[in-house]
Amino acid sequence: FQRSDLVIIAARPSMGKTALALNIVQHAAIEHNTKIAFFSLEMSKDQLVQRLLCSEGLVDAQRLRRGQLRDDDYPKLARAAGLLGTAPIWIDDSASLTPLAMRSKARRLKAEHDIALVIVDYLQLMQGPGDVENRQQEISYISRSLKALAKELDVPVVAISQLSRAPEQRGGEHRRPQLSDLRESGAIEQDADVVCFIYRQEFYDGPVDPKTNESIEGLAEVIVGKQRNGPTGTVKLHFKKEFTRFDNYTAREAPIEAGRV
Repeated sequence: FQRSDLVIIAARPSMGKTALALNIVQHAAIEHNTKIAFFSLEMSKDQLVQRLLCSEGLVDAQRLRRGQLRDDDYPKLARAAGLLGTAPIWIDDSASLTPLAMRSKARRLKAEHDIALVIVDYLQLMQGPGDVENRQQEISYISRSLKALAKELDVPVVAISQLSRAPEQRGGEHRRPQLSDLRESGAIEQDADVVCFIYRQEFYDGPVDPKTNESIEGLAEVIVGKQRNGPTGTVKLHFKKEFTRFDNYTAREAPIEAGRV
């Protein structure tokens, strides 16, 4: 991501939006020591940390939740906890956050810790000012505020966004998300420098493609629908649901399809 970019990661529910955002956190904070502010309006801090531990330690999240850990899970979790414990991540799980309150908190983190990335999960749960006439104006205000924050702090702001039901209504091969599906406001598309969609055919059709009879289990597409300063296209990833994480496919399994939107 470029500094001062507003990056939108959008998808229908259960596609893995938060999982992808947390993968970004892991990669940036653990591998590159990037200082990150994560504003979570949907999940609690404890839930996010649990997800990060399972994703980093490759431990089945269901086993952890149910208290049914295996002997080999404990050293994995201990290793993950060690890495996450020293990672420069600040999580704020305040509900109903306004852009103004977020700006104040982010500015303080920038001044005190020099954060280099802000992540918001998710945009539609933020609260706009009370004097807006409708939800569309409220989302437009929030979207503009996030772009302004990215410019003011000179850091990328990554915001998770819900999509409308339009992909399901189109059905079949036309279910892949497109820019017009961004929920409640064209302003999101306008303000964003980068828009990425997550699409998992398996969510609709099950683990086998009904047309080709080939396995699509775990197959996920990250579709770059807009990139102000670069190409659009589709990258195929492997979604490991039990660990709530995305991994790269090998070149043989899923090449990058340049230019496809």
